[in-house]
Amino acid sequence: MHLALITTSYPDSIPGSEAAGSFVEDFAKELSQHIQVTVIAPSLKSSIESDENLEIRRFAVPRLPLSLLKPTNPNNWLAISQTLARGKSTLEQLVQEQRVDHILALWALPSGYWAQNISKKHNIPYSIWALGSDIWSLGKIPVIRSILKKVILNSQNCFADGIKLSEDVESISGKSCIFLPSSRRLPGIERKDYSTIPPYRLTFIGRWHPNKGIDILLDSLSHLHEDDWKLIKEVVICGGGPMENLVIDECYKLTSQKHPITHRGFINKTEASEILSNSDYLIIPSRIESIPVVFSDALQTGCPVIATPVGDLPRLLTEYKPGVLAKNTSSSSLTEAIRTAIHTKPLSFRDAIKQLKLTFDIGNTVSRVLNIIKV
Repeated sequence: MHLALITTSYPDSIPGSEAAGSFVEDFAKELSQHIQVTVIAPSLKSSIESDENLEIRRFAVPRLPLSLLKPTNPNNWLAISQTLARGKSTLEQLVQEQRVDHILALWALPSGYWAQNISKKHNIPYSIWALGSDIWSLGKIPVIRSILKKVILNSQNCFADGIKLSEDVESISGKSCIFLPSSRRLPGIERKDYSTIPPYRLTFIGRWHPNKGIDILLDSLSHLHEDDWKLIKEVVICGGGPMENLVIDECYKLTSQKHPITHRGFINKTEASEILSNSDYLIIPSRIESIPVVFSDALQTGCPVIATPVGDLPRLLTEYKPGVLAKNTSSSSLTEAIRTAIHTKPLSFRDAIKQLKLTFDIGNTVSRVLNIIKV
Protein backbone atom coordinates (compact mmCIF):
# COMPACT_ATOMS: atom_id res chain seq x y z
CA MET A 1 0.00 0.00 0.00
CA HIS A 2 1.19 3.49 -0.86
CA LEU A 3 0.57 6.62 1.24
CA ALA A 4 1.33 10.12 -0.07
CA LEU A 5 2.17 12.40 2.84
CA ILE A 6 2.00 16.04 1.78
CA THR A 7 3.28 18.60 4.23
CA THR A 8 4.61 22.13 4.60
CA SER A 9 6.85 21.01 7.47
CA TYR A 10 9.86 18.88 6.65
CA PRO A 11 13.46 19.55 7.67
CA ASP A 12 16.10 20.67 5.19
CA SER A 13 19.29 22.69 5.38
CA ILE A 14 17.59 25.92 6.52
CA PRO A 15 18.33 26.77 10.20
CA GLY A 16 15.24 26.04 12.30
CA SER A 17 13.63 23.74 9.76
CA GLU A 18 14.41 20.68 11.86
CA ALA A 19 12.54 22.16 14.80
CA ALA A 20 9.52 22.80 12.60
CA GLY A 21 9.50 19.51 10.72
CA SER A 22 11.33 17.06 12.93
CA PHE A 23 8.12 15.41 14.06
CA VAL A 24 6.95 14.97 10.46
CA GLU A 25 10.27 13.40 9.49
CA ASP A 26 10.14 10.90 12.36
CA PHE A 27 6.46 10.23 11.67
CA ALA A 28 7.18 9.50 8.00
CA LYS A 29 10.08 7.20 8.88
CA GLU A 30 7.93 5.31 11.36
CA LEU A 31 5.14 4.96 8.80
CA SER A 32 7.62 3.63 6.24
CA GLN A 33 8.37 0.72 8.56
CA HIS A 34 4.86 -0.52 7.76
CA ILE A 35 3.90 0.82 4.30
CA GLN A 36 5.32 2.64 1.27
CA VAL A 37 5.44 6.39 1.90
CA THR A 38 6.13 9.30 -0.43
CA VAL A 39 6.59 12.68 1.25
CA ILE A 40 5.91 15.84 -0.73
CA ALA A 41 7.32 18.97 0.88
CA PRO A 42 8.53 22.47 -0.04
CA SER A 43 12.18 23.50 -0.25
CA LEU A 44 14.19 26.21 -1.94
CA LYS A 45 15.34 23.65 -4.51
CA SER A 46 13.47 20.72 -6.02
CA SER A 47 14.92 17.26 -5.41
CA ILE A 48 14.04 13.60 -4.93
CA GLU A 49 15.54 11.34 -2.25
CA SER A 50 14.78 7.62 -1.84
CA ASP A 51 15.47 5.15 0.95
CA GLU A 52 13.71 1.76 0.84
CA ASN A 53 9.99 2.42 1.59
CA LEU A 54 10.43 6.20 1.94
CA GLU A 55 10.76 8.75 -0.85
CA ILE A 56 11.05 12.52 -0.34
CA ARG A 57 9.95 14.77 -3.22
CA ARG A 58 10.77 18.41 -2.59
CA PHE A 59 9.23 21.14 -4.74
CA ALA A 60 10.83 24.57 -5.07
CA VAL A 61 9.11 27.56 -3.45
CA PRO A 62 10.09 31.25 -3.46
CA ARG A 63 10.37 31.59 0.32
CA LEU A 64 10.61 29.59 3.51
CA PRO A 65 9.22 29.13 6.06
CA LEU A 66 5.75 29.18 4.55
CA SER A 67 4.30 30.21 7.92
CA LEU A 68 5.65 33.71 7.31
CA LEU A 69 3.56 34.12 4.13
CA LYS A 70 0.45 36.02 5.15
CA PRO A 71 -2.66 35.95 2.90
CA THR A 72 -3.60 39.38 4.29
CA ASN A 73 -0.38 40.92 2.91
CA PRO A 74 -0.59 41.70 -0.85
CA ASN A 75 3.22 41.54 -1.05
CA ASN A 76 2.97 37.82 -0.30
CA TRP A 77 0.32 36.98 -2.90
CA LEU A 78 2.71 36.09 -5.73
CA ALA A 79 4.78 33.78 -3.51
CA ILE A 80 1.60 32.17 -2.14
CA SER A 81 0.24 31.65 -5.65
CA GLN A 82 3.47 30.06 -6.85
CA THR A 83 3.65 27.83 -3.78
CA LEU A 84 0.06 26.63 -4.20
CA ALA A 85 0.60 25.83 -7.87
CA ARG A 86 3.85 23.93 -7.32
CA GLY A 87 2.56 21.87 -4.41
CA LYS A 88 -0.50 20.82 -6.39
CA SER A 89 1.48 19.96 -9.52
CA THR A 90 3.99 17.86 -7.54
CA LEU A 91 1.21 15.80 -5.99
CA GLU A 92 -0.47 15.53 -9.40
CA GLN A 93 2.75 14.23 -10.93
CA LEU A 94 3.09 11.58 -8.23
CA VAL A 95 -0.42 10.16 -8.68
CA GLN A 96 0.08 10.04 -12.43
CA GLU A 97 3.34 8.13 -12.07
CA GLN A 98 2.38 5.74 -9.30
CA ARG A 99 -0.66 4.23 -7.65
CA VAL A 100 -1.47 6.14 -4.47
CA ASP A 101 -3.96 4.56 -2.08
CA HIS A 102 -4.37 7.42 0.38
CA ILE A 103 -3.22 11.02 0.87
CA LEU A 104 -2.44 12.31 4.34
CA ALA A 105 -2.16 16.10 4.55
CA LEU A 106 -0.09 17.75 7.26
CA TRP A 107 -1.53 20.31 7.73
CA ALA A 108 -5.11 21.34 6.81
CA LEU A 109 -3.91 24.35 4.77
CA PRO A 110 -2.43 24.43 2.24
CA SER A 111 -1.68 20.68 2.25
CA GLY A 112 -5.32 19.69 2.71
CA TYR A 113 -6.29 21.99 -0.16
CA TRP A 114 -3.85 20.18 -2.46
CA ALA A 115 -5.13 16.81 -1.26
CA GLN A 116 -8.75 17.80 -1.81
CA ASN A 117 -8.14 18.86 -5.42
CA ILE A 118 -6.24 15.68 -6.31
CA SER A 119 -8.75 13.52 -4.43
CA LYS A 120 -11.64 14.93 -6.42
CA LYS A 121 -9.86 14.51 -9.74
CA HIS A 122 -8.43 11.01 -9.17
CA ASN A 123 -10.85 9.56 -6.62
CA ILE A 124 -8.17 9.02 -3.98
CA PRO A 125 -9.32 9.36 -0.35
CA TYR A 126 -7.49 11.83 1.86
CA SER A 127 -7.20 12.61 5.55
CA ILE A 128 -5.98 15.80 7.21
CA TRP A 129 -4.07 16.54 10.37
CA ALA A 130 -4.89 20.05 11.58
CA LEU A 131 -2.42 22.35 13.26
CA GLY A 132 -3.20 25.23 15.60
CA SER A 133 -2.24 27.82 12.99
CA ASP A 134 -4.78 26.29 10.59
CA ILE A 135 -7.65 26.88 12.96
CA TRP A 136 -6.64 29.76 15.20
CA SER A 137 -4.96 31.97 12.59
CA LEU A 138 -6.07 31.11 9.05
CA GLY A 139 -9.49 30.09 10.36
CA LYS A 140 -10.17 33.69 11.37
CA ILE A 141 -10.01 34.97 7.78
CA PRO A 142 -13.56 34.68 6.35
CA VAL A 143 -12.78 33.45 2.82
CA ILE A 144 -10.05 31.09 4.00
CA ARG A 145 -12.30 29.81 6.79
CA SER A 146 -14.81 28.73 4.14
CA ILE A 147 -12.07 26.88 2.21
CA LEU A 148 -10.83 25.30 5.43
CA LYS A 149 -14.29 24.04 6.33
CA LYS A 150 -14.73 22.46 2.90
CA VAL A 151 -11.30 20.78 3.09
CA ILE A 152 -12.19 19.28 6.47
CA LEU A 153 -15.67 18.13 5.45
CA ASN A 154 -14.43 16.40 2.30
CA SER A 155 -11.70 14.49 4.12
CA GLN A 156 -12.16 10.84 5.01
CA ASN A 157 -10.62 11.35 8.44
CA CYS A 158 -9.68 14.41 10.44
CA PHE A 159 -7.00 14.55 13.10
CA ALA A 160 -5.64 17.38 15.27
CA ASP A 161 -2.53 17.56 17.43
CA GLY A 162 -4.38 18.99 20.42
CA ILE A 163 -7.41 18.12 22.52
CA LYS A 164 -8.92 21.60 22.49
CA LEU A 165 -7.85 22.00 18.88
CA SER A 166 -9.81 18.90 17.87
CA GLU A 167 -12.87 20.41 19.56
CA ASP A 168 -12.35 23.68 17.67
CA VAL A 169 -12.04 21.80 14.37
CA GLU A 170 -15.36 20.11 15.09
CA SER A 171 -16.90 23.50 15.91
CA ILE A 172 -15.77 24.97 12.58
CA SER A 173 -16.71 22.01 10.39
CA GLY A 174 -19.24 19.90 12.23
CA LYS A 175 -17.05 16.88 11.42
CA SER A 176 -15.64 14.56 14.06
CA CYS A 177 -11.95 15.20 14.72
CA ILE A 178 -9.60 12.79 16.48
CA PHE A 179 -6.86 13.98 18.82
CA LEU A 180 -3.43 12.60 17.89
CA PRO A 181 -0.39 13.88 19.79
CA SER A 182 2.62 14.93 17.72
CA SER A 183 6.03 13.95 19.02
CA ARG A 184 9.44 13.25 17.58
CA ARG A 185 11.88 10.50 18.45
CA LEU A 186 14.87 11.92 20.31
CA PRO A 187 18.24 10.17 20.43
CA GLY A 188 18.56 8.03 23.53
CA ILE A 189 20.67 10.14 25.85
CA GLU A 190 20.50 8.84 29.40
CA ARG A 191 19.20 11.36 31.90
CA LYS A 192 21.40 12.33 34.78
CA ASP A 193 19.99 11.83 38.25
CA TYR A 194 17.27 14.28 39.18
CA SER A 195 18.54 17.24 41.16
CA THR A 196 17.43 17.11 44.76
CA ILE A 197 18.68 20.53 45.79
CA PRO A 198 19.12 23.85 43.97
CA PRO A 199 20.56 25.56 42.05
CA TYR A 200 18.52 24.34 39.06
CA ARG A 201 19.04 24.65 35.32
CA LEU A 202 16.09 26.13 33.34
CA THR A 203 15.70 25.84 29.56
CA PHE A 204 13.67 27.37 26.73
CA ILE A 205 13.64 25.75 23.27
CA GLY A 206 11.53 27.28 20.52
CA ARG A 207 10.98 30.01 17.98
CA TRP A 208 11.65 33.55 19.09
CA HIS A 209 8.17 34.65 18.10
CA PRO A 210 5.36 36.43 20.01
CA ASN A 211 3.18 33.29 19.92
CA LYS A 212 5.89 31.36 21.74
CA GLY A 213 6.19 34.05 24.41
CA ILE A 214 9.95 34.46 24.50
CA ASP A 215 9.44 38.10 25.51
CA ILE A 216 7.19 36.98 28.38
CA LEU A 217 9.95 34.70 29.61
CA LEU A 218 12.65 37.37 29.41
CA ASP A 219 10.46 39.89 31.23
CA SER A 220 9.63 37.33 33.91
CA LEU A 221 13.33 36.62 34.47
CA SER A 222 14.00 40.32 34.94
CA HIS A 223 11.55 40.35 37.86
CA LEU A 224 13.15 37.53 39.81
CA HIS A 225 14.73 38.58 43.10
CA GLU A 226 18.38 38.11 43.93
CA ASP A 227 17.39 35.35 46.35
CA ASP A 228 15.64 33.59 43.46
CA TRP A 229 18.75 33.74 41.29
CA LYS A 230 20.71 31.96 44.00
CA LEU A 231 18.51 28.93 43.27
CA ILE A 232 19.17 29.07 39.50
CA LYS A 233 22.31 27.50 38.08
CA GLU A 234 21.67 28.63 34.49
CA VAL A 235 18.93 29.67 32.07
CA VAL A 236 19.53 28.29 28.58
CA ILE A 237 17.60 29.91 25.70
CA CYS A 238 17.72 28.13 22.34
CA GLY A 239 16.07 29.08 19.05
CA GLY A 240 15.79 31.90 16.58
CA GLY A 241 13.25 33.96 14.72
CA PRO A 242 11.80 37.44 14.25
CA MET A 243 12.42 38.55 17.85
CA GLU A 244 16.14 37.83 17.73
CA ASN A 245 17.20 41.42 18.42
CA LEU A 246 15.00 41.61 21.49
CA VAL A 247 16.32 38.28 22.79
CA ILE A 248 19.94 39.32 22.37
CA ASP A 249 19.34 42.72 24.00
CA GLU A 250 17.43 41.32 26.99
CA CYS A 251 19.92 38.50 27.51
CA TYR A 252 22.71 41.07 27.52
CA LYS A 253 20.87 43.10 30.18
CA LEU A 254 20.46 40.01 32.36
CA THR A 255 24.06 38.87 31.98
CA SER A 256 25.31 42.39 32.72
CA GLN A 257 23.53 41.99 36.07
CA LYS A 258 25.60 38.83 36.64
CA HIS A 259 22.66 36.49 36.01
CA PRO A 260 23.59 33.11 34.42
CA ILE A 261 21.93 33.39 30.99
CA THR A 262 23.09 31.48 27.93
CA HIS A 263 21.52 31.96 24.50
CA ARG A 264 22.24 30.01 21.36
CA GLY A 265 20.66 29.45 17.95
CA PHE A 266 18.46 26.68 16.62
CA ILE A 267 19.43 23.22 17.84
CA ASN A 268 18.95 19.77 16.33
CA LYS A 269 17.35 16.73 17.96
CA THR A 270 20.58 15.40 19.43
CA GLU A 271 21.38 18.77 20.98
CA ALA A 272 17.82 19.14 22.28
CA SER A 273 17.97 15.71 23.86
CA GLU A 274 21.27 16.44 25.53
CA ILE A 275 20.18 19.85 26.83
CA LEU A 276 16.84 18.62 28.18
CA SER A 277 18.42 15.55 29.76
CA ASN A 278 20.59 17.94 31.74
CA SER A 279 17.87 20.47 32.54
CA ASP A 280 15.77 20.57 35.68
CA TYR A 281 12.86 22.44 34.07
CA LEU A 282 11.73 23.29 30.54
CA ILE A 283 9.89 26.62 30.33
CA ILE A 284 6.98 26.95 27.87
CA PRO A 285 5.82 30.61 28.04
CA SER A 286 3.49 30.56 25.01
CA ARG A 287 0.66 33.00 24.33
CA ILE A 288 -1.09 30.63 21.92
CA GLU A 289 -0.44 26.93 21.69
CA SER A 290 -1.95 23.51 21.25
CA ILE A 291 0.62 21.05 22.55
CA PRO A 292 4.13 22.01 21.43
CA VAL A 293 6.43 19.22 20.27
CA VAL A 294 8.98 20.40 22.82
CA PHE A 295 6.50 19.33 25.54
CA SER A 296 6.78 15.71 24.40
CA ASP A 297 10.56 16.21 24.12
CA ALA A 298 10.56 17.08 27.81
CA LEU A 299 8.55 13.95 28.63
CA GLN A 300 10.99 11.74 26.71
CA THR A 301 13.95 13.19 28.58
CA GLY A 302 12.24 13.19 31.96
CA CYS A 303 12.32 16.98 32.27
CA PRO A 304 9.54 18.71 34.27
CA VAL A 305 7.91 21.77 32.69
CA ILE A 306 6.92 25.27 33.72
CA ALA A 307 4.13 26.41 31.41
CA THR A 308 1.60 29.14 30.76
CA PRO A 309 -2.06 28.01 30.73
CA VAL A 310 -2.73 27.90 26.97
CA GLY A 311 -4.16 25.22 24.68
CA ASP A 312 -4.10 21.78 26.31
CA LEU A 313 -1.30 22.55 28.72
CA PRO A 314 -3.65 23.42 31.62
CA ARG A 315 -5.50 20.13 31.16
CA LEU A 316 -2.32 18.07 30.94
CA LEU A 317 -0.54 19.76 33.83
CA THR A 318 -3.63 19.69 36.04
CA GLU A 319 -4.52 16.06 35.33
CA TYR A 320 -1.05 14.50 35.21
CA LYS A 321 1.03 17.10 37.09
CA PRO A 322 4.33 16.84 35.15
CA GLY A 323 5.37 20.33 36.26
CA VAL A 324 4.23 23.79 37.34
CA LEU A 325 1.38 25.72 35.69
CA ALA A 326 1.31 29.54 35.71
CA LYS A 327 -1.98 31.25 36.60
CA ASN A 328 -2.08 33.22 33.33
CA THR A 329 0.15 34.30 30.45
CA SER A 330 1.49 37.45 32.11
CA SER A 331 5.17 37.78 32.88
CA SER A 332 4.39 38.32 36.57
CA SER A 333 2.47 35.05 36.69
CA LEU A 334 5.32 33.22 34.96
CA THR A 335 7.74 34.74 37.47
CA GLU A 336 5.69 33.22 40.28
CA ALA A 337 5.58 29.86 38.50
CA ILE A 338 9.37 29.88 38.11
CA ARG A 339 9.70 30.83 41.77
CA THR A 340 7.46 27.91 42.75
CA ALA A 341 9.45 25.50 40.57
CA ILE A 342 12.87 26.44 41.94
CA HIS A 343 11.53 25.78 45.44
CA THR A 344 10.27 22.32 44.35
CA LYS A 345 12.36 19.19 43.81
CA PRO A 346 12.23 18.14 40.12
CA LEU A 347 12.29 14.55 41.37
CA SER A 348 8.72 15.00 42.63
CA PHE A 349 7.46 15.07 39.01
CA ARG A 350 9.22 11.87 37.86
CA ASP A 351 6.30 9.42 38.14
CA ALA A 352 3.84 11.80 36.46
CA ILE A 353 6.22 12.30 33.53
CA LYS A 354 6.65 8.54 33.06
CA GLN A 355 2.87 8.05 32.95
CA LEU A 356 2.21 10.86 30.45
CA LYS A 357 5.15 9.87 28.25
CA LEU A 358 3.25 6.80 26.98
CA THR A 359 0.50 8.99 25.49
CA PHE A 360 3.05 10.80 23.31
CA ASP A 361 4.87 7.75 21.94
CA ILE A 362 5.25 8.18 18.15
CA GLY A 363 4.95 4.45 17.56
CA ASN A 364 1.52 4.45 19.19
CA THR A 365 0.50 7.45 17.08
CA VAL A 366 1.49 5.70 13.83
CA SER A 367 -0.38 2.55 14.83
CA ARG A 368 -3.54 4.56 15.46
CA VAL A 369 -3.27 6.39 12.15
CA LEU A 370 -2.81 3.17 10.16
CA ASN A 371 -5.71 1.54 11.94
CA ILE A 372 -8.02 4.48 11.30
CA ILE A 373 -7.22 5.16 7.65
CA LYS A 374 -6.92 1.42 6.97
CA VAL A 375 -4.27 1.79 4.31
